[in-house]
Amino acid sequence: MRIAHDGPSGLRLAFEIMPTVILCDIGLPGMDGYQVAQCIRAAPALTHCVLIAVTGYGEVTSRERAREAGFTHHLTKPTDPSLLAELIGSVSSVA
Repeated sequence: MRIAHDGPSGLRLAFEIMPTVILCDIGLPGMDGYQVAQCIRAAPALTHCVLIAVTGYGEVTSRERAREAGFTHHLTKPTDPSLLAELIGSVSSVA
């Protein structure tokens, strides 16, 4: 597991390690999670990634924006750890 603390660093890290799953907050400094997701979805090398928004933004409009930006899943904080483990596990069992 690797951690980035802002949007631009997260993108650099994603291109560096080519992860299968990315957990991303929406309210990030530098560029928000929606912008990060759009950049990842626009990159052919990262189309395989499962993007999971883990955020405090749980309104319907935030969920719609996350889907439109390219997130695969949207979890609202505080996130149920067993649900998160299940999502990650389902990706691992497919890969």
